[in-house]
Amino acid sequence: MCLQRDLVAQLPWHWVLTMVTGETSSKRQINEECIINCLPVDLIERIFYRLPVSTLLRCEGVCKHWYNFIRDPQFVASHLQNAHRYALMFFPQGLVSGEPLPSDAILIDEAWSPSTYAVPVIGPDDLLFGSCNGLLGLYTKTSTIKIANFATGECMHLAKPAKNMRGDHFTFYSFGFHPVTKEYKVTHFLGDCVEGRPRNKDKFSVIQVYTLGDEKWKDIPTPEALSLNTVRNSGVVNVNGTMYWLTEDMIASWQHAVMSFDLREESFAIIALPTAREDHDHYGPRKFWIRDIDGKLCMVTAQTRRYDARSIVGELQIWTFDNMAEQRWSQKYNLKNPPNYIPGPHFVHWDRILTQLSSSDVDSYELIGENIEISFSKMEELLEGSPRKLYNMQSYICVKSLVCLDVYKKASIVRRPKEQVGWQLKKWEAWEHNLRRVEKLWGYSNKHEHDLSEIAEKMVKMYQPFADKFHVISEHLRTILNQVLQHKPENLNQPRFPRRLNSLEQERDREELSSRASKIKDIIEAISHAQNNISSILRSHMLDQAINLPLK
Repeated sequence: MCLQRDLVAQLPWHWVLTMVTGETSSKRQINEECIINCLPVDLIERIFYRLPVSTLLRCEGVCKHWYNFIRDPQFVASHLQNAHRYALMFFPQGLVSGEPLPSDAILIDEAWSPSTYAVPVIGPDDLLFGSCNGLLGLYTKTSTIKIANFATGECMHLAKPAKNMRGDHFTFYSFGFHPVTKEYKVTHFLGDCVEGRPRNKDKFSVIQVYTLGDEKWKDIPTPEALSLNTVRNSGVVNVNGTMYWLTEDMIASWQHAVMSFDLREESFAIIALPTAREDHDHYGPRKFWIRDIDGKLCMVTAQTRRYDARSIVGELQIWTFDNMAEQRWSQKYNLKNPPNYIPGPHFVHWDRILTQLSSSDVDSYELIGENIEISFSKMEELLEGSPRKLYNMQSYICVKSLVCLDVYKKASIVRRPKEQVGWQLKKWEAWEHNLRRVEKLWGYSNKHEHDLSEIAEKMVKMYQPFADKFHVISEHLRTILNQVLQHKPENLNQPRFPRRLNSLEQERDREELSSRASKIKDIIEAISHAQNNISSILRSHMLDQAINLPLK
């Protein structure tokens, strides 16, 4: 076993890449000659476990044996267990200065580096309501919701449980997975009927549940009418096959309790909150959030300002639920001078808390110890949030996986998406036009840089003989020619990938384009100035030497 581990570590990865890029003559020849296929099966498995999803998707096309191996459910599950975690920052679509701004998502890796490209499965109007095993649950403004694997690009559209529901909102949906049954379930809080029609406004008495692969939604009555506003304000989390949210309970601690819904048994239970501490009289009402930290149910609470419910004052208490049987909570953190916004459902990543400041920028703070005083000295800026709406970001934990949706697509509830959706809608024409305009400007920029590079080379080639011939002015000419070469554009032939950039990278891309345009202007001026200087020097020298050579 140790020998096999050493072999995995030492295997040249170009073997895999060679197979994928198709450098051999045929797939059959690849299968016969590939040295990897001569290795023990468990060793091949170890190699594939170390490859990212993007590489495995390319490996599928090498041969039928590799395709079956990679698509095997057992391999998919094992690869998922070893997948790297990402923090997914989601920004819902909205209006900025009257113009539509599309939904966008940015992935943050363990090194706290943001991604470059947009998540293709997220449309400009999609709203995210869940992330589970590499699958995203997306609410659309059409008659369907979307389940999508953001790493493979595979999507599936499901009919919503109720049509034309007034007040329906993406926060009333949730998406979870039960580790024992291996079932994925979408849940929907159905508002009580008003004048004979369901309306998501104040109360709900039914949770609608859909299990991927089933033919229809199921209605599960709640023990009593519950508050929809509390769900919307405090959030919903799925932890180890159970969904949790807050509900009002006037006789309970803090006048709230946690309601749980077991995705396997489809049953409800109530969890009492920890004993309340006495609130400060000079502060305003207390806010509550339900969150997930490291796979544990958490309750977050703090008081607000008396005349500004959006501003948090005092201390932010973070409690984790440790034992279901004993209903035991423990206080994990006590944050002093906390931020005003607690994104959900995951706001703690790798021992850092994520939040948005009043500038809409996304920042992180290090969490060390239990009683922590948040200060700007511990802050690190991750993303520039402008022009996004303040306090509107969601934060999820996600992974890149090979989980396949084909097995669920035969259900009658699955729908085909409308032909005119997403970026094809008229409302996004101006946005798409601006992106195409930027690409055209990049094309013009690259062409100008190539032209200027050729001009600089020709200019040096044309005037170099004069520098060699006329020793009196040679040093001066060479200095000018060297300056021309220094202004010659660099990094030519850099490819422009057709993939859509995320909003953060689009802004950087526009800044880079503006910088390149400014540099091109400077290069043109430098070459023109050098041309005039050289012509002036040569004319003066020839006049002094009475050389009759016409210069233009």
